[in-house]
Formats: sequence, structure tokens, C-alpha cells
Amino acid sequence: MQANTLQPAFTDQDFMAQAMDLASQAAQIGEVPVGALVVCDGQIIGQGYNQTISAHDPCAHAEIMALRQAAQNIGNYRLSGCDLYVTLEPCTMCVGAIIHARIKRLVYAATEPKAGAVASQLQLFSLPHFNHVVQVESGLMADEASTMLSSFFKQRRMAHKAAKALQNIPL
Repeated sequence: MQANTLQPAFTDQDFMAQAMDLASQAAQIGEVPVGALVVCDGQIIGQGYNQTISAHDPCAHAEIMALRQAAQNIGNYRLSGCDLYVTLEPCTMCVGAIIHARIKRLVYAATEPKAGAVASQLQLFSLPHFNHVVQVESGLMADEASTMLSSFFKQRRMAHKAAKALQNIPL
């Protein structure tokens, strides 16, 4: 007789794929393609993508948008026991918000060599004076996230170059 084992309805891969879809939505409106989900007990309670340009808000990073929505949905800024899935390594601001929200686990895809505050530039979660420890997993769908970011910035550079060339055409 075989033991009946329950498997989670959604896996980390499933949640990261949904975060990638959100990142794609950001790219479609000209935002840096980063998406994030807050998951509690297997349910998505918050989601977001970068909106810094469209919202005229330097704090409207995907992680912040997802954390805000999750907190509103549960009526508490403390998101204890919840996981955050994000397509890019969080920056300093987002790491601070993750700590304050008491996120249990962070799963991110691609590293951020210029501003990553988890492993790349800084390792803020490893500082001993914070009163909350976040479990960190990285690299899930990293290639896909990196490709999306590279393509976005390549297209942006090409568009900028084309616009500049048009300005130099004599009338």
C-alpha cells in the first residue's frame, strides 16, 4: 500500500512564472521588467510590478507594490509566514521593507550586480543587528529573468539611439 502524499497546489516554479508574467507587464508599459508576488499558505495575497515611471514614484518597485497589496488584503503590515517571489534581487529599500514586513522567505531569480542588496553589492540580510531573519533562495528562473532584462535594456538603447539619429537629420 502506497502512502498518500499531498503535494502543494503550486510550486516555487509556478509562483516565479507568475512573477515573470508580471515583469512582462511592466516591460509592456516601458517599466523595468521586475515582477513580485507575496504568497501566504499557498495563496497569492499580493502582486506587483515596477511602476516607478508611470506612477512618478521612486518607491514603486515591484516588491513594494506586492507588499503593499498583501498588507492591505490581510489588514496587517506584518506578513509573517509569507513568502516573496521576485524576478530580480531586491535593492536596499526593498530589503528594508521585506524585513519590516517580516517576510519569512525570499525567492528571487536574477542577481542585480549594480544595486543588489541581498548578495551582489550588499548582504543586508546577514547583518546581525536586525531582529528578523529572512530565508533566501536565489537563481530560480534566473536565465529567463536575465534574458528579459537584457532584452528590455537592449531595446531601450536601440530606441534611444534611433531617436538621437532622428534629431541629427537636417530638415
